[in-house]
Amino acid sequence: MHELAIAGHVVDIAARHAEGRKVTKVYLKVGHLRQVVPSALTFSFDLVAQGTTIEGATLILEEVPATGRCRECGAESALKTFPFQCEACGASSLEITQGEELYVESLEMEGQEDEKLIAEG
Repeated sequence: MHELAIAGHVVDIAARHAEGRKVTKVYLKVGHLRQVVPSALTFSFDLVAQGTTIEGATLILEEVPATGRCRECGAESALKTFPFQCEACGASSLEITQGEELYVESLEMEGQEDEKLIAEG
């Protein structure tokens, strides 16, 4: 259950950027290839956030689908199941172009609109 470790990093990042302000929402982008279980991450986030300025904040997950570019024909394919193959030519030599993301995109805090941030994940 790596979601607990991920939740710990998300809470740390949010708290650091909030600088003591009360966070109400945390927007997180999660690539499909990260194999994160949303319910486990949300549960872990609520648990880890207890006693911090992040406690009570809503974690909003945006799943990013996986895609890849074929090294043989150059076509872009959706990557849904293993083994990954090009939808155009069937080749298995693909460059991952999307789906490995994992980062805090923005925070919403009491008394202000969204604060955009891109943080390491």
